[in-house]
Amino acid sequence: MKTPKRVTTSIKGQSGFSLIEIFVALAIGLVLFAGVLSIFVGMRTTTTETSAYGELQENGRFALSILSDDLLRQNFWGDYTGTLDFSSMQPVPAAPAGECAGDGINNGTFPLATGHFRTLWGETVTNASIMSGCRDDAKVGSDILQLKRVMSSPLVDGFGDPITVGPAGAYYLVTNINNGTIFSAGAVPDIDNGRVWRYLHHIYYVREESQGDNVVPVLMQGQLTNQLTFSPLIDGIEMIKFMYGVDTDIDPTDPGYGIVNAYISADNMTQALWNDANSRILSVKIYVLARSVLPDSKYTNTKTYQLGDTEVEFNDNYRRLLFSSTVTLYNAGIDTW
Repeated sequence: MKTPKRVTTSIKGQSGFSLIEIFVALAIGLVLFAGVLSIFVGMRTTTTETSAYGELQENGRFALSILSDDLLRQNFWGDYTGTLDFSSMQPVPAAPAGECAGDGINNGTFPLATGHFRTLWGETVTNASIMSGCRDDAKVGSDILQLKRVMSSPLVDGFGDPITVGPAGAYYLVTNINNGTIFSAGAVPDIDNGRVWRYLHHIYYVREESQGDNVVPVLMQGQLTNQLTFSPLIDGIEMIKFMYGVDTDIDPTDPGYGIVNAYISADNMTQALWNDANSRILSVKIYVLARSVLPDSKYTNTKTYQLGDTEVEFNDNYRRLLFSSTVTLYNAGIDTW
């Protein structure tokens, strides 16, 4: 009888990862982590850039829209069909407190007895003190724009009957097709078949404001109430420039009548051009340079921007976008609205 063989089962010992395997795994993990990190950083950078340019787009287009809309209605005087001057607007109120008068002998808020009343005027800032010292914080190199008009919709129908308008401190124009009167809030002067319009005097310029450790350019707007008051309108507007489209053919029978002969910058406009003595300003090219509010240390701006006949270049960490538009001044080419 055979004896059964003994079956012996041996259990091998279990060992851990070797040092080489650990280093290989770490290397692969680092590569994967670096890839994920680079994607995250790239997405964050893209988000920052997109947000910055989105803000520039919004600010620049808003500024361009405001300036364009105001210029479109420049020199609009309601029902009155003539040229607004002192003789046709009797009586004319005294200048409001804190008046900002532009260049020329008749370039205040209301028409004077001498000289051509300028309803549109501008200049390039060469000194922070502008408009007879009215403001002392203007950004050198940018432009000033001043215009006068009435609101595009009448407030009330006068029909020659005494009525009361407000708010107190504002100014109004009551007019028919032949004449009118500028007055402050209260009883409306008696003008046959007259309608009442809110009188506007707007001034635009750029100044720089300190916001914490940063200096931010701001588009300012001056508005007429009982006096000219200024307030910040849009942050991040670094420069505004205007080119004025001039028609030097003043004879309606001339073939070139009503056509712009040249676009002239504010600093090259002469007194005669502003006075419409031998020309008319038929259109305006607007240039708005928007700048990011905060710098980006990872971005360097070395671009050159062309604002009309002015070229500006930078070497800093601010993003910028240039906006432009051409506005036709319809009220300069017609005699009746």
